[in-house]
Amino acid sequence: MIVAMTDPKKSSTFERYLAIDAHKHYVVVGGLNAQLEIVLPAHRMDIERYSQWAKENLTQQDCLVIEASTNTWDLYDITAAVAGKVVVAHPLTVKLIANARVKTDKQDVFRLVRLLAGGLIPEVWVPPEPVRELRTLVAHRRRLIQMRTMTRNRLHSLAHRHNLSLPEGGAFADKNQDLCKSLSLSPVEKLRLQQNLALLEFLELEVKAVDAELARLSCCDPWKEAFPYLVQLPGFGLIVVMTILSAVGDIQRFPTSKQLVGYSGLGASLHQSGETNYSGHITKQGRKELRYALVEAAWVAITSSPYWREQYQKLSHRMSANKAIVAIARRLLVAVWHVLTERAADRRADPDMVASKLMIWSWKLNDAQRGGLTSRQFVRYGLMRLKIGQEIDCIKRQGNRPIASVEEVLGACLNSI
Repeated sequence: MIVAMTDPKKSSTFERYLAIDAHKHYVVVGGLNAQLEIVLPAHRMDIERYSQWAKENLTQQDCLVIEASTNTWDLYDITAAVAGKVVVAHPLTVKLIANARVKTDKQDVFRLVRLLAGGLIPEVWVPPEPVRELRTLVAHRRRLIQMRTMTRNRLHSLAHRHNLSLPEGGAFADKNQDLCKSLSLSPVEKLRLQQNLALLEFLELEVKAVDAELARLSCCDPWKEAFPYLVQLPGFGLIVVMTILSAVGDIQRFPTSKQLVGYSGLGASLHQSGETNYSGHITKQGRKELRYALVEAAWVAITSSPYWREQYQKLSHRMSANKAIVAIARRLLVAVWHVLTERAADRRADPDMVASKLMIWSWKLNDAQRGGLTSRQFVRYGLMRLKIGQEIDCIKRQGNRPIASVEEVLGACLNSI
């Protein structure tokens, strides 16, 4: 989320305005005073030396800007501990730098400083440590999934190239690996097959380990309060919910659902000039993983929820399937904003479906992560938090699996005190 610095009184309290142009192995630092006179000539230093330099040279009278990059957050943490104010600039919106004809590290530093002194820096939100770690874990999982998909594609390509007839459904699953290894292939092809099968098995274990960690985080602060409100929505499972939470962070950053939609890049682009006024494709200016998760959830929602299926069918009559599903994803994001902001159940929630999803969630947790509750009690406790499903005592979607009563959950909670 981008926020412009527009308070000149706040910025005028600083004696120096400095900027960091960060690179992989070095940083360039320079600064001006309030009269825009050079007080710190731009100079380059190895990135390992920056921490000590910051402690020795920065004070609470310094305001500093860092252009967002891969290693920004470490530099931010180091700088924020000693400087009066630290701003992280959105690199794509600093047009004075991006469009410069003559571009060097030293010139970039002073361009940033002048924008900072004028209160014209487009800021980005600085996520706290839990958000950064969750984003890293979600991105790591996404890369593992990509590697797994590539490995499976290589195996299928090998089978297709040799006109091999593989078992139906999960041809390279564990139960079929012995059959695959017994195929009549040349030594080179057999080596490729065996190594790809071994790699696939390894990646499956790695993905399971990441999923287990995501499940653990789902019942830890600061995510455990928001998780039940999101998992109730159709199409939202553990991975989708944690991806959304990692991208959004604190929902209070978004006063309206429209701002959240804009942050995701799912809002329509707009061109308005004179008598010309038209909207175009979605902007795609926002967190990419948030859009992907919502579109994925939308495809599931239209198959599992009568309401969202009806909405999709109405939209698909006047637009393509892909545009219709993006519209559904955008509406789901609005629902995300409401349930998180209001801490309330979805007004279209199906209690039986929500109970089923809570049960599936409980199976991914151990006793300690469930707070000492059994799965039956955990489901009832989740329904009590959402204030729905008082009338149900079993989960029809799971063969009438029974769930605990309110009295049983209250008794278990009292016993744990």
